[in-house]
Parts: sequence; structure tokens; C-alpha cells
Amino acid sequence: MLATVLSGVVVGVDCVLVRVEVSVTSGLPSLSVVGLPQSAVREGKDRVRAALHNAGYSLPPRRITVNLSPADVKKEGSGFDLPLALGLLAGSGHLSATAIEGHAFLGELGLNGELRPVRGTLPVAAACRRSGIGSLVVPNANAAEAAAGGGGLEVIGAETLAEVVGHLQGSARLASVQVGVDELLRGDPPDGADLAEVRGHRGVKRALEVAAAGGHNLLLRGPPGSGKTMLARRLPGILPPLTHQDALEATTIHSVAGLLPSGQGLLHHRPFRTPHHTVSAAGLVGGGSPPKPGEVSLAHHGVLFLDELPEFSRSVLETLRQPLEDGWMSLVRARYRVRFPARFTFVASMNPCPCGHLGDPRRPCTCDPSQVNRYRSRISGPLLDRIDLHVEVPVVRYRELMDRPAGESSSDVRGRVTRARTVQRERWCTDRNQDSASGTDRIGRGGAVGTAPDRATTRTEAAYWNAALPPAGIERWCRPDRASARLLQDAADRLGLSPRAIHRVLKVARTIADLEGSEGIGEVHLAEAVQYRGG
Repeated sequence: MLATVLSGVVVGVDCVLVRVEVSVTSGLPSLSVVGLPQSAVREGKDRVRAALHNAGYSLPPRRITVNLSPADVKKEGSGFDLPLALGLLAGSGHLSATAIEGHAFLGELGLNGELRPVRGTLPVAAACRRSGIGSLVVPNANAAEAAAGGGGLEVIGAETLAEVVGHLQGSARLASVQVGVDELLRGDPPDGADLAEVRGHRGVKRALEVAAAGGHNLLLRGPPGSGKTMLARRLPGILPPLTHQDALEATTIHSVAGLLPSGQGLLHHRPFRTPHHTVSAAGLVGGGSPPKPGEVSLAHHGVLFLDELPEFSRSVLETLRQPLEDGWMSLVRARYRVRFPARFTFVASMNPCPCGHLGDPRRPCTCDPSQVNRYRSRISGPLLDRIDLHVEVPVVRYRELMDRPAGESSSDVRGRVTRARTVQRERWCTDRNQDSASGTDRIGRGGAVGTAPDRATTRTEAAYWNAALPPAGIERWCRPDRASARLLQDAADRLGLSPRAIHRVLKVARTIADLEGSEGIGEVHLAEAVQYRGG
């Protein structure tokens, strides 16, 4: 007897649908699994056998062969336990083969038949939705995550194998799971990090607003205790709320990495990742076998903060070049090639010198020029060139700290940032419509969200914030007037700006103009943008 059950395996952050084919034939009693099963899948047959026994089902003393198709894709994880158990029940006559048609299944089994959560449920649900599968049965702890994508897929959560069997047989139907996505995304921003708590630093807070409005990278440089980390931690609070699509992408990455809290449907706050300076290259940009997303991808649509930037290994920092430039991370190895999305706002902090007091009016610097040069040379010029805003963070004096009234709250600044982002999104939509009408596609082409073997899936990355504008967008929307062009030429000659840096100055100027509601880039906008490159 032959039975087929649908499931899925995650490769990168994409899903390949898998057919679990179970054949029960005459022969010596055995149970073998083929189709490139990895260790967790091979061990799953013992978990499944024990779970079936404890649930009151016995397998026939026959030769049982399980094939995981397509057979040329590695099968990782414990999510095949549930489909394998149902396939064995259908193949041995305990369950009708027609009962499992039109359904997909995912979940780990305990020895007592309990269903336990697994990684990567959201991309599996998305693949089922695209393929027109009617329903997906998952553990209750993964049900909200699977239902968060919306669409026509029915998501059913269960606690035990017996509940799933009863549902399929019609004796005890399980209710489908619904998630109120709009209400979730309209939730309040994270508490405890309001910009109003920061006294002084008016210029630095302005730079934070510009960085948030345009998605620009930011470097904070100042003496120890000047407030660099405190300011960086308040950046997520002034970013606009996540859209549904952005939340799905960020949640998918956390789901694949196993970092999504149990029972949570969507990430409704922008991620804020702050790895320690001992992080490895694989930990920062992703890697391993199977490949897992790194910190740059976990910060997708959020903030990646590297505190004490020169303390990071230079070889590790150099791996940031591609994601900072392209918005995705490509991992190529002998046996696989995947892309992880990595469109984030990069924030870094550093001291001006090894002792930290260069330029501090309170304490003299004890470093000689060679020490300062060695310290700053830990960060390469090409990496610094990819950071749009270089901002000095001075020490706040006692009177400012104690007497100055609180400044604007994060919600006030977030309102201006959201309006500026809305202008940028509308501009991007206009460009896309014009390019579509003319038969071209010049704005915003990017990489795939995730690529499985032999499945060249691609998507268009939305360049709807200024930091992501490609050259065609800069040419169209960041052209300065004559006076501004002269100012930029003088600044480029004086500061030795590279062509990349000039483009980044223009993008920052475009963001400043958007914050002020200006159609064009004026001299005052460009002057402020150039000021942020003087560090």
C-alpha cells in the first residue's frame, strides 16, 4: 500500500514542499527513510514509532520504505515527524489515504504523542499558500505564526497526534486559527527607550531623525560616557511601524533561526540587534550547515548596533560590505547557495582614540598620534565610506544634564519620520508605475528573499527609502540646484569624497528635504548633509 503526505523543508529562508511517500510491502520487517534525510530526520523514525505505540497504534510486521521527494534536497529538522506518522498510519490501513489529501503537515512528535513546535513554520505556510494547498496542520505553538501570512490557507493547530487523527477522521474537528494582523501591527512601540529622556545632544538627535527618515547608516563617535549607546538604543523608537509585508519578512528570518517566541504570530516591533564584539563572521552575516541567518539578517527592517566598533575583528567587519551595499547576504558554499535579506539601519559607536578622551575638554588625551592612527585604522576606509552620517557626540555638561528640560518625545519624532517615509514610498511607487509604462525596470531591483537548490526564486526589493535608492533614483530625485552643486563640488574636493560618498551625501540631502516637505534639494539641505561627512 502506498500513501503520500505533504510537508516542507526550509532552505535559507525559503521552503521546498516535500512529498512524504510511504510504501508498505511484503518482506522482512523494517523501516527505512531515503531521500537525503539528515540526522534529525533519520532519528525521527524512532520517535514516530514510539509515539504511535503510545497512542495505541501498531505497525504491521512488513517492509516499510519512506521516500522524501524531491530526493536531491537535504531534509533537515524534526518537522517531518507528524507527516511521517500520518503516512505510516495511512500506509498500514489505520487512516484513509483520502483523509490526508489537500492537507500539509508539520511538527515534531514527543514519545507520548505530543506535538512540539518547530522552526520555519512561516515559510512553510507561505509555500503552501502559493501552491494552493487547502490547509496546514501544525503544533498549537506554531499556529499563530502560520496564520499570520493571511490568504486562503486554513491553519489548524493541535496538541497531540490523536487530535490530528480525530480531525482527519471527522470524529473531533479542530478549529482553524485566525490572527488579527492589523491590530497586532498597530500595537504600541517598545517601552522604556524614549528620546525625551536624553538631555542635550540636540545635533545628535537631529542626526538620529535623519537616519531614521531615510534608512541611513550612522556612526557615533565620542568620549566614554557621552551617551552614544543610550542614543543608539532610542533609534528603533522613532522608526515608523512595520508594514505587514515587512513584518512577514522579519518574522520569517526569526522563525528560521528559532528565535520567534512560542505562540507569537508576527514580530510587531522593529528588530534591534547588538552582537558582542567577539562575534564570528558566520554569526554576523550567517553560515553553518545547514545555513542559518546571522545578525545582519536578524536585523532586517530594524537596527544593527555595533558598540565599540574598533574592538570587532577587522575580517569580521569587512563581511558587512555586501549587506550594507546590496541589502542582502549571499552565502555560497560547495553544496548550497542561499540569499538572506539584510536591509537594516546600521549604527556603530566608537571612541575617538584608545583612551577615549581625544577632544574631551574635561580630561587630556594620553595617546600619541601613532596610537590614534592604529586605533582608527582597525576600521577600513571602504567600510567607513558606506556609513552616511558621521556624528560627534560631545560630553553633556552638568548644567545641561540637570537643568535642561526634556526634549521631544520619540512619538513626536516618529510622526515626522513616518511622514517622510510616506513621501519616499509614494515617490517609489510613482517611479515603478512610470518604468512599467515605459517597459523598463530601473528602480529597486534586488535579490531573492531566499533561494532553495534549483529554484531560482527572485523578488524585487522596494527602494522606498532614500538610503536604498539606486543610481537611476539618485539621478531622478537627488539632483541639486546650481548653487548646491557648487557647494557639493567644493566639499568633495576639500574632503576627498569618493563617488560612492557623493551619492550618499545626495541621498542624505534628499532625506533632509523630505523631512522639511521640500520638492527639491536646496543649498541648506546639502550643507547639512555635507556636515555629516566631515568626521
